[in-house]
Amino acid sequence: MITTITTFALPKAITREEAKGIFLSTAPRYQAVPGLVRKCYVLSEDGKTAGGIYLWKRREDALALYTEEWRAFVREKYQTEPQVTYFSSPVVVDNLTHEILADD
Repeated sequence: MITTITTFALPKAITREEAKGIFLSTAPRYQAVPGLVRKCYVLSEDGKTAGGIYLWKRREDALALYTEEWRAFVREKYQTEPQVTYFSSPVVVDNLTHEILADD
């Protein structure tokens, strides 16, 4: 499994409620993305940085999302350039399903 963390510095700080509205407007876009297990939207405490933490089945799945089209979507929505960092996730603890997931 792969975890990606996307971050983008916002041109001006936003509140948690503003972020929630924005995030809810884009969330449906991620429901049917192949290989995406989970996405968590994040906002820094000062409201100046937003992003997401994604859990993927495979790196190729993540690469298929982070295209120039996706980057353009982020630039238009947030007026900033997204940064993407990749991490290997060999083990994941899921307390909702009471599972410990490991790479095959």
